[in-house]
Amino acid sequence: MTLRLAASAVVVLFCLAGCDRSAQPVEAKAAPEASAPTVADATPPAAEAPAVVGGAAPAAADGAPSFAVLYPGAQVDGQPLTAGGEAGPGGLVTFTTTASPDDVVAFYRERAEKAGLRSVAGMNQGDTRAYGAAADATNGASLQVVATPTETGETSVQLGWSAGQ
Repeated sequence: MTLRLAASAVVVLFCLAGCDRSAQPVEAKAAPEASAPTVADATPPAAEAPAVVGGAAPAAADGAPSFAVLYPGAQVDGQPLTAGGEAGPGGLVTFTTTASPDDVVAFYRERAEKAGLRSVAGMNQGDTRAYGAAADATNGASLQVVATPTETGETSVQLGWSAGQ
């Protein structure tokens, strides 16, 4: 539980670092009362994860950029939180996977780099891994991911993004 709270704090800090405080307040979409969706694909072994980069992985939310997709085999915890502002549409989704935190971060690093984002942050705290990437432009696209192992052997992932202008 402590690791999950620490990971949540890191995601919030990543998201706040990318926020433009002069932006007008935005309304978040209400999460409907529904069971969490499941991605049907099985999680690939670590060696196969990059092969999905060119494939059609499901977007984390409607309108999410190409680098903000669900990890193959993800079990989504609930509906994504989405919003819009001066930095474009963005969102946050949490899910679990059987992949390791290192594999999850490697998957998103490759997707971010392929989309032209530059690595701007990385953190290893115990078994928790965090990664951030951003476009060079002001109010450009950004990606933040925190992957934490759970007591059940799965990895809890928090994925945040902004599509940029």
